[in-house]
Amino acid sequence: MEPIYIFLIVLAAVLVLLIVIVVSWYIRTMNKLRQMCEKVDESESGIDVALTKRFDLLTKEVAVVKGVAKHEAETLEKVIAMRQPNKGASMQEKSEFASQVTKAFDSINVVMERYPELKATANFSQLQNQVFDVEEQLQAARRVYNANVRELNQLVVMFPSSFVARRIGVEKREYFEAEAKKREDVKIEF
Repeated sequence: MEPIYIFLIVLAAVLVLLIVIVVSWYIRTMNKLRQMCEKVDESESGIDVALTKRFDLLTKEVAVVKGVAKHEAETLEKVIAMRQPNKGASMQEKSEFASQVTKAFDSINVVMERYPELKATANFSQLQNQVFDVEEQLQAARRVYNANVRELNQLVVMFPSSFVARRIGVEKREYFEAEAKKREDVKIEF
């Protein structure tokens, strides 16, 4: 066999190997991006679950508060009238919904402070504990979501995976951010 044929066979083998490596990398990167998209969607669903549970507990808490503080009905009616977050809502809309619910909780806490007998109500105390647990779950869901978004966004913007992301239409996702009120420094006055 002539040396030129051996050279061409080796060159063809190297090219085939190189193509296999590039295609394998592309498929792995594409699958990683799609996997991260699924993780982000799953963690967003976790936020929805926590917000829904929070809403349900809030509705129960409102019923207890309404029984004791009837003249606060206007504020409480607004809370009950709030709808659950839509599954297709953007993170901005979910963040606004979370802010509205937080304001409603603040209103209920003001009512509780005005009516100390609410603190003695076993049902109200149990609901308050459940609300605390749900708030912790919601914070955990937000942290998981933001961690998954961070990982996906890094893949989307970093070369060479950004090349694959553009080709398959994967874009950066938005983080779940705290509302502006919670970013301010807390003023403690005695």
